[in-house]
Amino acid sequence: MISPFSLQAAQLDEPTEKILLPPTDSNAEVMEITGYKLVYVNGACPRNYRVYKAHSMIGVIFQHITHWSNGVDSLRYAEPIDAAVGLDEFMKVARVSTTATERPPTEEELLDKEFDALTSDEWERLKRYVPQAKHLVAA
Repeated sequence: MISPFSLQAAQLDEPTEKILLPPTDSNAEVMEITGYKLVYVNGACPRNYRVYKAHSMIGVIFQHITHWSNGVDSLRYAEPIDAAVGLDEFMKVARVSTTATERPPTEEELLDKEFDALTSDEWERLKRYVPQAKHLVAA
């Protein structure tokens, strides 16, 4: 049986190795291309690179023997910049669609939901809601 103490002792005996170095680390293998920094992570074929735009990581691209790929589409790119730009464009579209779907529903949208599906917070919002009656017509 392995005790936590023997596992910790074994881990201390092994040399510690930094993984996932930031692009600012002097030991990181960094490839700079227009607008992006690629930081080598691991792998032989494909080689895996984290892609940074400004100071934010946007994803991972892969260097194969004959081409580059980015994992978000099935395209093969001749140059790393093309794979990085394809990844960046995908992330922009994904961010816009995520932002659009994560906004809280309006009170009008809540009125269209089944009452069993409403949360207590949504009920509270509806209790305080006063509809704006701009286009009422007397029948």
